[in-house]
Amino acid sequence: MIILHSDLDNTLIYSYKHDIGREKKCVEIYQDREVSFMTEKSYDLLKSVNDKVVFVPTTTRTVEQYDRIDLGIGNIEYALVCNGGVLLVNGKEDEAWYRESVRLTADCQDELEKAQGILESDVHRTFEIRNIRQLFLFTKSDAPEKSAESLAKMLDMERVDVMCTGVKVYVVPKKLSKGTALKRFREKVHGDKVIAAGDSEFDISMLQEADVALVPAELADKYFASEDVVRMSGKMVFSDDMLGYILHC
Repeated sequence: MIILHSDLDNTLIYSYKHDIGREKKCVEIYQDREVSFMTEKSYDLLKSVNDKVVFVPTTTRTVEQYDRIDLGIGNIEYALVCNGGVLLVNGKEDEAWYRESVRLTADCQDELEKAQGILESDVHRTFEIRNIRQLFLFTKSDAPEKSAESLAKMLDMERVDVMCTGVKVYVVPKKLSKGTALKRFREKVHGDKVIAAGDSEFDISMLQEADVALVPAELADKYFASEDVVRMSGKMVFSDDMLGYILHC
């Protein structure tokens, strides 16, 4: 069994703000607006890849955010959402998986509470602070690096990670990484080979745990030695490159 763990945003699907060319398919509608797209090439390639592997979307999105997406391949048997803290099986939550996620992060709850207090007084915060299923915190900032720096100075960085993507700021227990989710899932389904694809800091642990890691050039340059990952060329949209590689390898 070959398993493909793929991040979604900026790995497989792209915001309307991201230029992926004119030949694209809308895959997410939110508040009556088309907000996320796939290239037509990736939309078609994913159908063929899905026949070859067990495709597992692996995302920091919540269940509600994930459910807005339609990738055009029908029912997806498995998905890991909330940074791997929640497993969906045929669209329904696996309760035992979530209970284990809560157990794994129990010793970080005091750090999340501390982070909540720090963010409440952060002058750069521009959004409410959301505690996602008692698993991690999320907010937005007009100076995300400064917000992250303040958090890192005051939190136990042996137990939590502080990460930014754009204006978004997250505080996540180290045990709630995508890499941990990949290992847990591999044990659950007894996968023979695991491929992972991702584009951001959130994906590093997952990429490190995979047998084959597919990454864009800029992530490879920053975090990986060239021999550790399969570096995509950068000559086309990453999703096109990545899915084409899987289909023909």
